Amino acid sequence: MTPEANAIVYCEGAYNTLNGKTAHGLVRFTRRYRVLAVVDSRYAGQDAGEVIDGKANGIPVTASIEDALTLGRQAGTPATHLVIGIAPDGGRLGSQARRDVIAAIGHKLNVDCGLHDFLSEDEEIAMHAERNGVILRDIRKPPDRSQLHFFSGKIESVAALKIAVLGTDSAVGKRTTAWLLVQAFERLGYKAEMIGTGQTAWMQGARYSMIMDSLVNDFVSGEIEHAVWSAWNEQHPDVIIIEGQGSLMNPAYPGGFEILAAGRPDLVLLQHAPARKDYDGFPGYPIQPLSRQIEAVEILSGKPVVAVTVNHENLDADRIPAVCEAIHTVAGLPAFDVLRDRADALMDLLVPHLKNRQPAASTDNFEEKSEA
Repeated sequence: MTPEANAIVYCEGAYNTLNGKTAHGLVRFTRRYRVLAVVDSRYAGQDAGEVIDGKANGIPVTASIEDALTLGRQAGTPATHLVIGIAPDGGRLGSQARRDVIAAIGHKLNVDCGLHDFLSEDEEIAMHAERNGVILRDIRKPPDRSQLHFFSGKIESVAALKIAVLGTDSAVGKRTTAWLLVQAFERLGYKAEMIGTGQTAWMQGARYSMIMDSLVNDFVSGEIEHAVWSAWNEQHPDVIIIEGQGSLMNPAYPGGFEILAAGRPDLVLLQHAPARKDYDGFPGYPIQPLSRQIEAVEILSGKPVVAVTVNHENLDADRIPAVCEAIHTVAGLPAFDVLRDRADALMDLLVPHLKNRQPAASTDNFEEKSEA
């Protein structure tokens, strides 16, 4: 996929926090954009990769949109888009961010936004966009209901190995791990497809995406099924990686049930942040023990959790191997830090499952259903 735009990623006040996860994803990897800079005045002058991962990647952090525009022009890659990289609880656009969006439109930048506040429905922002001849894309805006799919059973025709990356919490690194798995399979010569279930995966270029938290509940399962089936039907990959959302027991983001029920993964990986005690954004709501979360996934899906992938936030680097070993001891599953170490070691566990694939079930008796 060739990058379709030169993008400035807006993340003022949120970079290197849990509310900056969209920006983090775009800095680490995107097929859709050529990222020119990240805007967050707190880290101005630093390298965006160095800030979040300790590894420079040549993407500067600037104090303002204007500074980022200047850098793009100087590099011979003038910016075409502002991409909203903040992902606050509730998906709302703050007053300062709104002013900055209007300023960006004044600089003739198209704006891609994955928040619940739709820019195209904001009268003032839409007026500025029309005057300046720029395009507003609201990534979280759901399709018309006439275009949505109800679960039909066609998932049973998918013969690729399906792996779901679920988590013990929200904002725990599920999407990053899913992309690292795709890349690891591709390095080994396998054809892999990513099923995006949130706005950031779409922004990163996942060809087969749906945004779970923007859909009417009746169609969530059908849209998951349709995305997985479409990836199989059009690309015939060896493996399909399904990005998880939230966690089964998170009080605000209880994602995962529909992914297990409709995506019908063959295997599950569980992303976990061992240093977290409470659910993201909800002090006093303790995360259930890892062993209980594994049990819940396996009861609901009837499929095995084969490994734990570790989010190393708030862990010293020299402690990570011991933490992985402790997880292995307590949960009885191998644990891997794929962001730090890549996913190559995990491949030794996953690749054998590709060699044991069974023919897909016939779909002759399955018909597309619709709500009465």
